[in-house]
This record gives sequence, C-alpha cells and structure tokens, in this order.
Amino acid sequence: MLVRSLGIVSVVIVPALVLRVLGLELDPVVGLIAYGAAVVGASFVLAWAAEAAQVDVSGSLAVAVLAVIAVLPEYAVDLYYAYTAGHLPAYTQYAAANMTGSNRLLMGLGWPVVVLVTVLVARRSSGRKLDALELDTSNRVEIGFLMFAGVGALVIPASGQIHIAFGLALLGWFGFYLFKLSRGDVEEPELIGTAAELGALPDRARRIVVSALFVVAAGVIVTCAKPFADNLIGAGTQLGIDRFLLVQWLAPLASEAPEFIIATIFAFRGKGDDAIATLISAKVNQWTLLIGSLPVAYMIGGGGAAMHLDGRQVEEIVLTAAQTLMGVTLLLGLRFQRWAAWALLVLFLVQFPLTSTPGRLVLSAVYAAVAAVALVRYRRELPAILSAPFGGRAKRHGGHPHLEVHPQ
Repeated sequence: MLVRSLGIVSVVIVPALVLRVLGLELDPVVGLIAYGAAVVGASFVLAWAAEAAQVDVSGSLAVAVLAVIAVLPEYAVDLYYAYTAGHLPAYTQYAAANMTGSNRLLMGLGWPVVVLVTVLVARRSSGRKLDALELDTSNRVEIGFLMFAGVGALVIPASGQIHIAFGLALLGWFGFYLFKLSRGDVEEPELIGTAAELGALPDRARRIVVSALFVVAAGVIVTCAKPFADNLIGAGTQLGIDRFLLVQWLAPLASEAPEFIIATIFAFRGKGDDAIATLISAKVNQWTLLIGSLPVAYMIGGGGAAMHLDGRQVEEIVLTAAQTLMGVTLLLGLRFQRWAAWALLVLFLVQFPLTSTPGRLVLSAVYAAVAAVALVRYRRELPAILSAPFGGRAKRHGGHPHLEVHPQ
C-alpha cells in the first residue's frame, strides 16, 4: 500500500512541478486543476508523514513542529493572499475569503459529519441508541482556548481591521496552547492505512523516509501555492463565478481534504473520539495560528500595521465568529449531541443561498441566538471551561486531545 500510495500522489504532483520549473502558462481552469491536484496530493503526503512521525517524536518542540507542518497546506494559499495584499490591496478580500471559508467548512461540515457517522456506526455495531459523544473533562482545555479566541475575534469586525498587535496576541495564545498540549498526558497513536505502514518501518528507515516526505511535500506546497492561488482567481473570472466565493470554498476544500478523509475513516472504524479530537484541535489552530499569521504576512508583503476590511469581509468574519461561538457553547456541557451536529450542518448549508447582506446578518443572529441559549443552559460549566486553559491538563491521543464515546 505504501509504494502504491506514494506512486499515485507522485503521478498527481509531478505535472505541476514540471509546469512550474518550465515556467509554462496554462489556461486558468487547467492550471487550477493541475496545481490544485498537486496541493491535495502533497497534503496527503504531509498527513501520512505527520501521523507516522508520532511514533518517534514527543515533547513541546515536536508538538509545535508537527502542528505547523500539519496546517501548511491549508495556510500556504491564505498567507500568499495576505502577503500579496500588502502591495496589492485588492487581494485582501481573498485572504479574508480563504480564512472564513476554511473556518466555517471545518466546523459546519467536518464536525457534524464525524459525529453523525460515529453515532450511526456505533448504533449499527452495538444495537444501542446513541444520542451524543461524551467528551472527557480534559477537553475543557481546548474548549476554553477556542472560546477565548472566538470572543476575542469579535475585535476584528468591531474595528474593521486585523491589526498586527491582535495577530501577535493570537499567535501568543496559540503558543500557550501548544505549551499546554505538550504537558498533557500522551497515549500511543493508532495509525491507519499508509501512515501505519510508514510507522511499521524499521526505526532508521522510518525516520529517513518520514523526513524526506516532509521536505518533499512542503516543497511542493510552497512551489504550487502561488500558481494555484492565481489560477483560482483567473478561473473564477473565466467561468463567470464569484471569485470571492471560489477562493472561500474551493481552496479550503482542497487543502483540508486529507484531514477530512482521515477523520471520516476514523469515524467509520468506530474511533469517533480520535476523529472529532483531530477536528476540534484543527479549529483551535485555525482560529489562532491562521488568523494571527495574516497581518504578519500582510506587513511582510509591504502593508501597514493593519489589514483593513471592507463591509463584505466584515460580514463574513461576523458570520464565522458567530458560528464558532455557537459550536463552542454547544460543547460546554461536554456532550456533542446529535441534534447539535444536525443544527451546525443545516445552518452551514443554508448560508449558500443567502448571498445578501441581510441574509448573512440574519444567519449570524441565528448562530448567536443558539449560542446564547446554550450559554444560559450550561452556565454552571462556564467557570470550569474558562479556567481550564490556565489550570487544566489536556490529554493527547496521537497529538490531539482525546474524547470518549458513551452509549445513552
């Protein structure tokens, strides 16, 4: 399986590298497909290598390195847009689009699908009715980190900008999150598929192969990020599709595909605890590392101390923040209920026909209303959640906090 998997991704990746080296210009749609396929292929390689690396590495430095590597595919395109916006302000909209799309896609699609699949598989295998995933108390740490970041992000729409000071604060919060994660209890990773075969290699061979895969995949992503991002915009123009929406949904879907697929496989194998833990951790990374990095890239690209947003971009961030607050408040009781998964999924799908400003604001209000109700319902849990990042201990399973499933 290992040789076959690497052979398949090589076939997908090589054409884009040849095009890049030769400097050939393609039709935007063809270029989007070629470079997008390379990014997806490299993303799978990174996912396999990051999972297999857990056999050999431990400690805070390892956690930090693996966290950054794991999100590289998703963030490379967005940081390119933010960097370019530093000298071409029109690109600010694309940085905002990619950031909001990746955040809403993860919570609105990834979280619900994993929960619903887990509940379905558990019901079929045991014959018992399951209504929710029960979260371990150690998960209060991540929920607390996400709640602080989600509330703090409201500064962005309130000010109409993403300031470098706020970005550095988020990066610091992410660093503190990694510190807490590295001090948590560690369990042995359970690898599947290609990652399992990598992990089963002899020690020396495994370390050499995994290191080589990291370098090659990262190189492919960095090499293809710019042409993929540019062709994404060009394809939107050529096809008559709103470029903002294309950047918002297609790029994140391509870069997050490996993570979604791996999480869904875990869920189908009855390991919904590992699956949802991976996606909750990814949400914390997105809401801290990704957003915090944008003004830094913007400044390096020649911009000022703040990325200024227009009305459309502010609306998108309001909608994203409202969704985040709804999702995190529904977890305050340490139970991810089936109805909550359906609610997140339905509201995610409803947003697509609501293209007007009033529509987005109404949807944001619905998210906020559900969050307010959940906050009142779980108000007794709030002190423990808010104090968890400063005093709790995370339990890591394969680099992520661990959740447990209990029948109702």
